[in-house]
Amino acid sequence: MNTPRNNTPPAPSVEWAYFLDVDGTLIDIADSPDAVHVDATLLELIQCLHRATGGAVALVSGRCISDLEGLLGGLHLPLAGQHGLERRDLAGRLWIHAAPPDAKCAIKEALSPVLARHPGLLLEDKGLTLALHYRMAPSLAGYAHRLMRRLAGSAGTDLEIQRGKCVVEIKPAGVDKGTAVAEYLTEPPFQTRRPVFIGDDLNDEHGFAEVNRIDGISVKVGKGPSCARYRLADVAAVHRWLGDALKGKE
Repeated sequence: MNTPRNNTPPAPSVEWAYFLDVDGTLIDIADSPDAVHVDATLLELIQCLHRATGGAVALVSGRCISDLEGLLGGLHLPLAGQHGLERRDLAGRLWIHAAPPDAKCAIKEALSPVLARHPGLLLEDKGLTLALHYRMAPSLAGYAHRLMRRLAGSAGTDLEIQRGKCVVEIKPAGVDKGTAVAEYLTEPPFQTRRPVFIGDDLNDEHGFAEVNRIDGISVKVGKGPSCARYRLADVAAVHRWLGDALKGKE
């Protein structure tokens, strides 16, 4: 399904539950994960939305939780990292889906000579997943995908490939952003609220599908085919739309 470009989501409400991707959704994508910029205005927006919804705001990202905490500074809210493999609830409890460490170490070792030959490739070890970025070497896209598929297939464990914008990632199978959303929706304050999932990348399709299944609001950011039912043009449009939920609430 390809969502029409002009299918703007309905006016937001503080009665809903918000699940937000980070890179490409709340902040603009940079050449490397460490090069992104988070300004004080965005942090204030997230904090105000979190407060106005009674805590029903969670970031659901491919980044690890420790990385998200660094971006947020002193802001505390529910976080799902590494595509849902690690998840912190509103009470601060941490839930982790185990990954096969031996397989990950073997794949990382196999990638070492590849990275030496191709300095434009960047390997990000998130702890539970391995992400190979090729944004600085786009001509190596096909090679990167073939290589990671081969390494995942030869590991002999329950691993899968997750594609993204200029990145291909090896992760444990069966856990994704959709399962993270489903887990949050069994817990307060997310229970009984209409869920909203906003994302921009292929790995966000799992989140879109989950909220679609329960008549939620799925919002794709930017161009490209998607199962999301609504669309916003860019990061700035996401900020404006979320800000509309706070009008008259502060």
